[in-house]
Amino acid sequence: MKIRPLGDRVLVEPLDDAAEVKKGGIIIPDSAKEKPQEGKVISVGTGKIDDDGKKIPFNVKPGDKVLMPKYGGTEVKIDNKTYQLMREEDILAVIE
Repeated sequence: MKIRPLGDRVLVEPLDDAAEVKKGGIIIPDSAKEKPQEGKVISVGTGKIDDDGKKIPFNVKPGDKVLMPKYGGTEVKIDNKTYQLMREEDILAVIE
């Protein structure tokens, strides 16, 4: 399925470093794990319009690795994959 965010929104796929963490033989459930803060930009929206009617260009592009807030954006599931849909201004940094 293809998805194209609207406005200044960005679709980010969280990068999950540890699929399952075990400490002392105890399996930590998904609800207790920390959310990943790194992600890969999958697609960007059409762009934000300023007060003069001009389109503001994005600072990120598809394929960029970004740092995002732990609890920012909206979690969406597409084809059994979890993504974060957030505004570009909520992205903290681009990882180079």
